[in-house]
Amino acid sequence: MTYNDAFIRACRRQAVEHVPVWYMRQAGRYDPEYRAIKEKYSLLEICRQPELAAEVTLMPVRKLGVDAAILYSDIMNPVASLGVDFDIVKNVGPVIEQPIRSAADVERLKPIDVEGDLGHILETIRILVRELDVPLITFAGAPFTIASYLIEGRPSKSYHRTKEMMYGQPKVWEKLMEKLGDMVIAYLRSHVQSGGKAFQLFDSWVGALAPRDFEQYVLPTVSRIFAELSDLDVPKIYFPGVSSGELLPSLAGLKADVIGLDWRVSLTEGRRRTGGGFAVQGNLDPYLLTAPMDVLKSRAKDLIDEGVREPGYVFNLGHGLFPEASLDTLKELTAFVHEYSAQVLKQTAEAKQL
Repeated sequence: MTYNDAFIRACRRQAVEHVPVWYMRQAGRYDPEYRAIKEKYSLLEICRQPELAAEVTLMPVRKLGVDAAILYSDIMNPVASLGVDFDIVKNVGPVIEQPIRSAADVERLKPIDVEGDLGHILETIRILVRELDVPLITFAGAPFTIASYLIEGRPSKSYHRTKEMMYGQPKVWEKLMEKLGDMVIAYLRSHVQSGGKAFQLFDSWVGALAPRDFEQYVLPTVSRIFAELSDLDVPKIYFPGVSSGELLPSLAGLKADVIGLDWRVSLTEGRRRTGGGFAVQGNLDPYLLTAPMDVLKSRAKDLIDEGVREPGYVFNLGHGLFPEASLDTLKELTAFVHEYSAQVLKQTAEAKQL
């Protein structure tokens, strides 16, 4: 079995023969085979069965030909180990039985026990490492995004209760960030120790914050996570979610390798705003997958042309796949990214030799 490490090399800003590609939520409801599994099992039930979770993780690698797998899991899984009761409700998202609103609520959160409570996830990773011929990306939800669910009690558009705690109970907020930071560090370290080859920290909703608030209330914990995991010799990705372009200049000193960008900021501008010290990942608008194939390929071509101007580019979406996306479209897009980028990189290398 030939191992494809193009994703790892791109994350480290090393030479690649083609631009690697993977998709956020690539194991999901766009795939009829996955939809059939979801008719029998909930997301959380799949996660608790390592063989099944591994199979779901493997499906898009086999079907799409992507350069990395991402663990089938959910960002809420580790909070169960803290003593938080929650459910993933269809068409809603995470719903918390008893939202966290006070200092006493925060104090009740237990330290995470990854081996004891989440051993099924580690076993899924071990199975995948044996089966895959591409790197396995594991992931965690970042403290702000997790906190927003814990405090609001469910997904929110305003995050008013979250901000209310941030501004009105700063000590309580600080303690919550500390506990969630500890959770993420222990969780991701266990992933790598079990064989994970890279990890991504999803901060899906942090774009709801002003840069000043991000720097004061969130960035210290995000920075601590990456600093405390800096001894792990795997690529580390921070994805600050949608509408986060104004936060990018704050990330310049982060001990990450890759910054994921949404489609509202160009790759060139994303590199400039973050100081040029990172590989970049992204950032096709997911809904371009509904466009005619010539339009989709034209946009992908432009992204590749822009991305390969500097070493360190991973092709991805600017957010996760959605259920209406087409499996055939994704397969054709993946092949196009590989073929077109290989031509561009070969021409660039030949031009340098002249």
